[in-house]
Amino acid sequence: MNKRVGKQTIRTDSKPRIISTYSVVGPKEGEGPLKDYFDIILQDDLNGKDTFEKAESSMIYMAVTESIKKANLKENDINYLFAGDLLNQLTSSCFAAKDLDIPFVGLFGACSTMTESLALAAMTIDGGFANYVVAATSSHFSSAERQFRFPLEYGSQRAPTAQWTVTGSGAMVLGREGNYPYVSHITIGKVKDYGVNDVNNMGEAMAPAAVSTIAQHLMDIAREPSYYDLIVTGDLGKVGKEITMKLLLEEYGYDLKNNYIDCGDEIFDHERQGTNAGGSGCGCSAVVDCGFIYKNLIQGKLKRVLLVSTGALLSSTSCFQGLTIPGIAHAVAVET
Repeated sequence: MNKRVGKQTIRTDSKPRIISTYSVVGPKEGEGPLKDYFDIILQDDLNGKDTFEKAESSMIYMAVTESIKKANLKENDINYLFAGDLLNQLTSSCFAAKDLDIPFVGLFGACSTMTESLALAAMTIDGGFANYVVAATSSHFSSAERQFRFPLEYGSQRAPTAQWTVTGSGAMVLGREGNYPYVSHITIGKVKDYGVNDVNNMGEAMAPAAVSTIAQHLMDIAREPSYYDLIVTGDLGKVGKEITMKLLLEEYGYDLKNNYIDCGDEIFDHERQGTNAGGSGCGCSAVVDCGFIYKNLIQGKLKRVLLVSTGALLSSTSCFQGLTIPGIAHAVAVET
């Protein structure tokens, strides 16, 4: 049976369930508006390690292992781990995976990796290739800063449009059965590049990809935005969020003012915490989706949610060469 719907969307027949989630955040995230929804708040962003990179890897290891425990499963019950992060060669995910007895698929979608891994996990289960799959990702403020921007010791001034990379990791365990929120549709996004080359304005660079994926999802399955209790983008921040809302209304006639939030806009109190345009990083949508969104689905406060993690596909090399910043966004519909 053909599961494709429209141009870019897939309908799942078996409705893969998200049977557990786990979220780990750093101290700054633990002081934000969503602090009560995270499973664990670290007291030290080094998490007892001697480098930030090792700390990030320990966070994703914790998120994966604890999500498996919450699902009342063991490592050898898990058929695949789909995970990725922002660092070169997926350092955090790979070093976590070496201590896990689970077949591993490393993914890079920049900050879109949470819905990328969730989409592939759901497709793997729906295709009959697995019974249990873990989807996970992570980011760390300090490891990302020194790879993509400046060493912290430099003390560089941050632009008003700049965002604060979230220190956090989230993991989801997907299975075949149970009364849990399930993945109903998946829309794989296209890479969009509107010529933005300001590395301090990720929201503007990623917004066109979010607009494209959201609009295509709604057109493919003939739904209005109001079908969803929430449409949730990943880490556009307040700048990218405003652009997304404006473009969806002007170009497609979709009005999202009543049911749209952005994880990067929600995770911090921007004025009090000095995060400028908001949060970013793979861990941004991961911890908000695994924490705030999932817990509200489980409690019945939300019934239909469209998760749209967004990623800026740049590297330190492309930045040094003066290239523009392509964006990507993947959408996953989660319903109860």
